[in-house]
Amino acid sequence: MATRSRRTRASISLTPLIDVVFILLIFFMLASSFRNWHTLHLDVSPPGATDQSREEEALLVEIDSSDALRLAGDVVSLDELDARVRLRLANAPDLEILVQPRADVPLQEVVTVLDRLTAAGASQVSLRTDASTKTSP
Repeated sequence: MATRSRRTRASISLTPLIDVVFILLIFFMLASSFRNWHTLHLDVSPPGATDQSREEEALLVEIDSSDALRLAGDVVSLDELDARVRLRLANAPDLEILVQPRADVPLQEVVTVLDRLTAAGASQVSLRTDASTKTSP
């Protein structure tokens, strides 16, 4: 009669796996930043709330729903906006810039323009609501 050999079952220890997962968890917690270092400071004012003389001196950037940007009435691209704002800020560093998006413009487009303006060196950026798209009750 043949003797059956007893099969030994290999046991897998989960302790090293748990240690590796724990070390990875600690690594990713320490490596990631939970703080938002990139912030936009805005002055949001309704139409007519700003001083008229201050508004006439400010540079107006209009964002249209058809992805068109207007800088002081001229249609410009995002790169042209950046170049022209840098040029104007070189002459007048305290220039106030009013950003006026239409009501149907996506928020991401507005944030992209605001981000470009702050990257160009604009420190006084105000967001103005569009008075022409408001409806009265």
